[in-house]
Amino acid sequence: MPFESKPTDIFKEFGRQFIDQIPTVNAVKTDIKEKDNQYIVEADLPGFDKKNINLSYNEGTLKISAKRSIESRTENEEGRVIQRERSTDSVSREFSFSNIDSDKISASYKDGVLTVVLPKKDEQDLAGSNITID
Repeated sequence: MPFESKPTDIFKEFGRQFIDQIPTVNAVKTDIKEKDNQYIVEADLPGFDKKNINLSYNEGTLKISAKRSIESRTENEEGRVIQRERSTDSVSREFSFSNIDSDKISASYKDGVLTVVLPKKDEQDLAGSNITID
């Protein structure tokens, strides 16, 4: 047989190369701890400014999202730009919680770690609210 593989295998390889070129979605790496009266969510967001982090709780869902833009510029001795690169990065993650007192949710951001404290409540709270990050 002149071919070691089938002629249609070329399409499989093309598909594999195409899939490898698709950018992956960056997920927020998190730890979630449950205590008697609250949940604590710690999310790693290194390199993001606090002002570019969005945090909301609505209908039992906590949503964390963040965006950043990075620009690098290289100039020669005469001050002419010889290289300029720009990139943007965004991450997002959602978590479902029940029995949360949405009016008492608090958040802080320090050293690239976002900490969200979600106090538990006896009744299920479906009202939404925005959360201020300290």
